[in-house]
Amino acid sequence: MQLLPKKFLSTIQNLVWRRPPEDRKLGQVLIERGILTENQLNDVLAAQRQRLIETGQAVRLGHMMTELGLATEAEVVAAINENFEISVASLSDNIRELIIDRRAALVHRLPTPILPIWFKLCMGMLLIVTVTIVSFSYFMINRQKTRLFDQTVSVGTVSLNYFVDNAPIPLIENDILSLNTLIKAATATEGLRYAVITDTQGLIQAHTDVNHIGTQWNIPENAERPVTRGGITYFAFADPSGERILNLTRDVGFQDKPLGKVHVGVSLDFIEHLVDKEKQAIAVMTLGLVSFGLGIAIFLGVRFASPIQELVAATEAIGKGDYHYRVASNRKDELGNLATAFNQMGEELLRHSLTRESFGKYVGSDVLEMILADPEQMWLKGHKNKATILFADMRGFTAYAENREPEAVVEMLNTYFEIATRAILNYGGYVDKFIGDAVMGVFGVPIFRKDHAERAIRAALELQAQLKQASLKGNALLASVGIGIHTGPVVAGNIGSQKKMEYTVIGDTVNLASRLSSLAGAGEILATTALCETLGECIQVVSAGRQAIRGKADPVEIFRVTAIQPRDHVKVEPSPA
Repeated sequence: MQLLPKKFLSTIQNLVWRRPPEDRKLGQVLIERGILTENQLNDVLAAQRQRLIETGQAVRLGHMMTELGLATEAEVVAAINENFEISVASLSDNIRELIIDRRAALVHRLPTPILPIWFKLCMGMLLIVTVTIVSFSYFMINRQKTRLFDQTVSVGTVSLNYFVDNAPIPLIENDILSLNTLIKAATATEGLRYAVITDTQGLIQAHTDVNHIGTQWNIPENAERPVTRGGITYFAFADPSGERILNLTRDVGFQDKPLGKVHVGVSLDFIEHLVDKEKQAIAVMTLGLVSFGLGIAIFLGVRFASPIQELVAATEAIGKGDYHYRVASNRKDELGNLATAFNQMGEELLRHSLTRESFGKYVGSDVLEMILADPEQMWLKGHKNKATILFADMRGFTAYAENREPEAVVEMLNTYFEIATRAILNYGGYVDKFIGDAVMGVFGVPIFRKDHAERAIRAALELQAQLKQASLKGNALLASVGIGIHTGPVVAGNIGSQKKMEYTVIGDTVNLASRLSSLAGAGEILATTALCETLGECIQVVSAGRQAIRGKADPVEIFRVTAIQPRDHVKVEPSPA
């Protein structure tokens, strides 16, 4: 019986197993060769998955096809050798390893790393935070850079216009002192590197650096091509210190008469410096957010991974039969609900396992398996079949029980019943019931075996031999068991009420076997003519004459079984643990 729910098992198996790629390719190759059809391949894949769910073992596609009879091993091996360019002799060879060694890249030869959930969450959080901040920063920095440039140029333009508006009168009057006073505070403006006023000849009349007054103004040799826009000429250059400067130039005039020019230098590196400071601030903020995000991710990852790992451990434990295993379910979320449901499943499996174990002790393992396989099957309601019935009854038990403590009596009976049960089960029978100090064994139902009569005789001989050996340990009563065996038609099925039912056999065959056990002496095995005729010469018997049997109109001829010839074809079935 499959104790774990199939849907649950299927879910667990899907987590840890994927169909190998060579299986998928092999299926397509066989379809192309005409060995399989698409529908047959689907049937094989379904059977492959079902086998995994039921047994927990993965079966290769080639083995499953040959097992279902859809292709021969030679056909599958030929397809594998031709398409994977390897050389295998049978499907039992390590085909996957050969394919990997022959065709796979080095990366595929390495074991697939197993990454825990908390690590995946950390990497995912790190990626999301990093991409978000970098993307946001890229657009913001570019925008900020543009705004800083526009703002700096605007400041330079305002200063330039201020100088142009106030320079005409001092230029006309050649008032150098007033011109220098006008531009003296220019460098106090952030980003403004110089201000220069020249006359029409290009001689410097005012300069933020007084050392240049009276010298000729020249455009730097490394200046870029000037651009004029709105009456202002722009060009960029690098000063001797390497700083990049944007020069703004505008003419000074009075009543359409040119008087000179005003030059203002604005630092472009100042803008880059401000941008770099912004980048550093963003980098610090990014590092802080990433650290915070990683902390949250690790916390959430461990919090979510821990119960999943517990569920995996619980699944493995239950898969091994430990139905007492429980998962802590103190969480108030979906994982807590899952743990509670898992524990309930474990309790149900434990209950079913205990029920099966206990029930099997009452009805026998064969009957139990048939009931569990199909509880509604009609044969349980009664059917007629031929079977062999064995009754074993202890002689002198009443007198023995009167003179001993109940505990000693029960211990002796349990020893007797243990030996009897093992002998019956070893030969494919089942113990129908214990009746006081008597044991009833049935051979031939519910699982029919053609040689049920021979099995019953062999079980009886083994039972007597084991009882005799056990009696040598101090309890002579074990050697005083008489056995009666008869073969014939019986009616087998469930007998009882809706509250209490019992699978058993009834009929004249059962009654006659019971009567024979009453007639058998200590250590004897009595059988009927029907049983002796069934076994023929392989059984050795001694006639015990004709005996009057209660319930029979005529005396019944009975025989004392002494031995049976060895038969290699009789399969001895071990008793269930």
